[in-house]
Amino acid sequence: MKNYRITVNGTAYDVAVEELGAGAVTAPAAAPVPVAAPAPAAAPAPAASGAEGAVKIVAPMPGKILAVKANAGQAVKKGEVVMILEAMKMENEITAPQDGTVAGINVAVGDSVESGDTLASLN
Repeated sequence: MKNYRITVNGTAYDVAVEELGAGAVTAPAAAPVPVAAPAPAAAPAPAASGAEGAVKIVAPMPGKILAVKANAGQAVKKGEVVMILEAMKMENEITAPQDGTVAGINVAVGDSVESGDTLASLN
């Protein structure tokens, strides 16, 4: 076994790699290593429609909100795009996890969000 520390986008991972023979190499799942994070930014102020619903839609990764496709009170179906999140120069569609009505949108276009931040909620 050989141990390596790999840094991807500022996050360090410790990885153990095992030689299997005939040149084949496998790497088990990487475990995140705590890395000093920059000072937390102030939480984005909820938009005017910041009502809380029963189902939260959270940011899967840090990024910037490029577009908000749904409005408070709008009915959405499972898989329907609610907003677009730019992360690592890629546009990621944030979709409704289930059918429902948008109770509130907690971010605005241009807001920076962290992984786990509540972006919107559904009833």
